[in-house]
Amino acid sequence: MNKGLFITGTDTGVGKTLVSCGIARLLKSWGVNVGVMKPIATGDRDDAKQLIKASGIKEEIDFVNPQFFKAPLAPSAAAPLEGREVDSESIYKAYWHLSKKYDVMVVEGIGGVKVPLGESTYVADLIEALRLPVVLVSRAGLGTLNHTLLSLDALAEKKIPVLGVLFNGGTGKTLAEKTNPEDLQDHTTVQVLGSLRYQARFRHNPGVTANAFERLPLLVKALKRACQP
Repeated sequence: MNKGLFITGTDTGVGKTLVSCGIARLLKSWGVNVGVMKPIATGDRDDAKQLIKASGIKEEIDFVNPQFFKAPLAPSAAAPLEGREVDSESIYKAYWHLSKKYDVMVVEGIGGVKVPLGESTYVADLIEALRLPVVLVSRAGLGTLNHTLLSLDALAEKKIPVLGVLFNGGTGKTLAEKTNPEDLQDHTTVQVLGSLRYQARFRHNPGVTANAFERLPLLVKALKRACQP
């Protein structure tokens, strides 16, 4: 198994980029030679740019984000609008180029695990091909148990190893947010790694996010297990 991890989510907008940037910065603070990647982006390349900034690497954006489509849609819908399709080979070439330069790769997906990349391929297929373990980012609030368990089922179907589930967002004040971590753990053997409560400064300051992650012992343990020699 390659050193690194794939950050996926239960949906779009759950905070994959925030988590990816925070993890990349945390690994860097540990002295890890960390590389980053956003294989596929639609709408804009802001996520890839944030990853580059958070990790401090000096790479062309076309290596970090080899597949970009202008329409803010699922790749299977965005690519045909440009007379194109998702080119998996270009993703693999960019990944192997980066993985030779960096000891650990932090790879951020697009949307959730069942977002279609083509007629019969999904994000889960990309994760399987890259042979990386997953951190699943889930919403903190009501409805997340269903989305999270369905996502874990899709990953299990592909036999993709999951380091754990990280809840993101929310204030921690609602009953659902307070009970979701324990309730989820009752229904899966996958480790719940903790919860990151919403703070506006996280969005533009991966160093602050990294500091918050260091206070989540189960996440730290999982990262060290996956990313350190």
